[in-house]
Amino acid sequence: MQKYTVIRDKTFLLPAGWDSSIAYIYLEIMPDEITKKLILFTALAGTFGICLGVIIGYFGRGETSASVIPPEADPNAGKLIANTISNENIEENLRILTENPHIAGRKVDEVDLVDFITQRFEEAGLTVETHPYDVLLSYPDQSDSNFVAIQTPDGDLVDKSQPKEEILDPSQNKSGVVNPFNAYCKSGDPEGDIVYVNYGTVDDFIHISELSINLTGKICMSRYGKIFRGDKALHAEQYECAGLILYSDPDDYTIPGEGVYPDNWFLPGTGAQRGTLFKYDGDPLTIHYPSIDTAWRANLNDARLPNIPVTPIGYDDAVKFLSKMAGDEVPVEWRGALDITYRYGPGFDGDHSSSKMRMHVTTKNERAITRNVIGVVRGYVEPDRYVIVGNHRDAWVFGAMDPSSGTAAMLEAVRAIGEAIKKGWRPRRSIVFCSWGSEEYALIGSVEWVEEFQKVLSARAVAYINFDTAVSGDHLRVFGSNSLKHMVFDAAKSVPNPDQDEINLGRTNAYETWLVQTGDQEPPMYPLSAGSDYTMFLQLTGIASIDIAYKIDPALGIGYPVYHSVYETFDLVKTYVDPEFRYHQAVTRLVAEIARNFADSPLLPFNVLDFVNNMNNDMDTMLEAFGEIMRNDGMIDTDALNSAMSNLTIAATSFHDRLEELDMADSMALRAANDQLMFFERAFIDKNGISGRDQYSHVIYAPSLHDAYGGSAFPGLVDSMFLIGDRSDPQWEEVRRQHSILLYHIGSAASTLEDVTPIRGYSNKHSGYVFQTN
Repeated sequence: MQKYTVIRDKTFLLPAGWDSSIAYIYLEIMPDEITKKLILFTALAGTFGICLGVIIGYFGRGETSASVIPPEADPNAGKLIANTISNENIEENLRILTENPHIAGRKVDEVDLVDFITQRFEEAGLTVETHPYDVLLSYPDQSDSNFVAIQTPDGDLVDKSQPKEEILDPSQNKSGVVNPFNAYCKSGDPEGDIVYVNYGTVDDFIHISELSINLTGKICMSRYGKIFRGDKALHAEQYECAGLILYSDPDDYTIPGEGVYPDNWFLPGTGAQRGTLFKYDGDPLTIHYPSIDTAWRANLNDARLPNIPVTPIGYDDAVKFLSKMAGDEVPVEWRGALDITYRYGPGFDGDHSSSKMRMHVTTKNERAITRNVIGVVRGYVEPDRYVIVGNHRDAWVFGAMDPSSGTAAMLEAVRAIGEAIKKGWRPRRSIVFCSWGSEEYALIGSVEWVEEFQKVLSARAVAYINFDTAVSGDHLRVFGSNSLKHMVFDAAKSVPNPDQDEINLGRTNAYETWLVQTGDQEPPMYPLSAGSDYTMFLQLTGIASIDIAYKIDPALGIGYPVYHSVYETFDLVKTYVDPEFRYHQAVTRLVAEIARNFADSPLLPFNVLDFVNNMNNDMDTMLEAFGEIMRNDGMIDTDALNSAMSNLTIAATSFHDRLEELDMADSMALRAANDQLMFFERAFIDKNGISGRDQYSHVIYAPSLHDAYGGSAFPGLVDSMFLIGDRSDPQWEEVRRQHSILLYHIGSAASTLEDVTPIRGYSNKHSGYVFQTN
């Protein structure tokens, strides 16, 4: 039956499906002639659509959704990208990146290298943006260098430390080299008796206090290693030390009989490790929020910076002071490799029994602009899903390994992916490449970016892949979310072995050597800490993250020797670390394949059951340490935790069983499954953060309380158990609170894996209030 309407005293015949209200929108606000033509066109289009539908329905009768071709990853893209990656290109990239010192906030890093990386991104076809942030940085006074010395009773300074490292190769003799310093420390000239505190761990300080050595007003000397230097400074401050001297003991940075740089790559006696002391992450003045133009900034006095002077020295200087110390001998585990008798102190002995340790620290804080370079490869099917790959750009000096080995590799990965796209590859999802600024100070560039785009990233980011120090040895090590474990294994199996000796033994790919090196049934995935730019991706938004690198053989028991020193140059890498850049090529191929897999696979390559199984192992370890004391007198019901984990395991197992039956041709079902995979780890983010250190919000894995370089499982609960007393200790109330929070999040995570059906009510079957399904 035909329908008519009257508008502005005119009668109109309405197209099928229209009513008067729809007609009014078009007819009342448009001129008459345009309106008549629009209605005529709409009517004709509607008629054509109906006819077309009839035809399609006729010829398509009997067809079902199963006949739709399921999406597939491009089978040739991985090989195309891998074969394009050149070790020679990576070598040239590293040579350019390390030509000059490039500390954050200064021209070489913030202008010259920003322009260089932008150009390389654009040449590969990426859309590029630069994101600047106004942040607080820290520098030494080059005209009034930091030093430490022995001060005699009449005020003379003897055995004064060297203000800068000795130049041992012409390549190190460049302007822009900053003298050794520790960022963000307090300036000043404290003096006092010296005390040796080993590695400066919390256990070391507790040991000193148990010996009844009063640390108030003392100058502490700690060797580098074991824990983050910022934790050493915090412990010294908590024990009321007047200052802290850090040095690299040859026991931790050399191998006896192997020689030192320039005859080998081990640390010479003049080498001093620069580094930040800031215990938190991001711009110290804008914690929790991005340091953009509209930011409110805290007063410098409220910025939670260290409150004592701290400075690093080389072991050639350290031995002058340690060899003259008074006090009892330290135990064997406290002794380094210097040819002296290590003593606690306090104070000096012999001719200097009346002398004091003196520090002169002139390090100052200042505001500067730091920049992130962001390059995007747009996805062709799901452009709103981001696979993020990043590494920081800044270095304390030349940074040939930290971070430039990673940046050199990332630039080659970008080029190879760009070439694949030019040859027809179309990634399903977007890939975002990031060059972060000011990481060395407090992960600043990445933290500010994640804080600024937190809402977008929480909703859209698939995963974060971190390069950083990509090559500092020949042992593959991977840190990250265990949901990515088998995907990394598969990628490593596709990477040709960079070691010809290993190939000769029949191990043709990177995975086979990795497996032999670790000696395990499968290589471990180590927990992430707060050591690099993955931190806020995981800790603020719950984005699954990994950090991949070839590192020095852990059996040697040392970190890579020239870390953060002037000797970390291109020539050192070329001569001693990776002469043919085969390990650089291998790690580039590995990361590029992981990024391609995330960007290309219709079903995201997560395995949440791997994550849950690792949680179960970590829970067993935690209960071995604390379970008995928790259960004493019924303080904590650990059966509830076991029950919650059992339910989570069942939910994860059922979820992966359903994935086996997933109709890949059903685009909505595929998207829903991917969302469950992508958002699973977000369920462990607590909006209030971890008690006492609210920058970290992941209740399952976070940096260790007393070592930001170490990871901790169930951090809130474990933190609350530290030095717990008997049942009368009021701290038990916090333990119960943390236990409750943990149970809630485990239950919430289980609910995210349930079948997606309409909500019918609530259930506490996962030890928490969750939506009931099915």
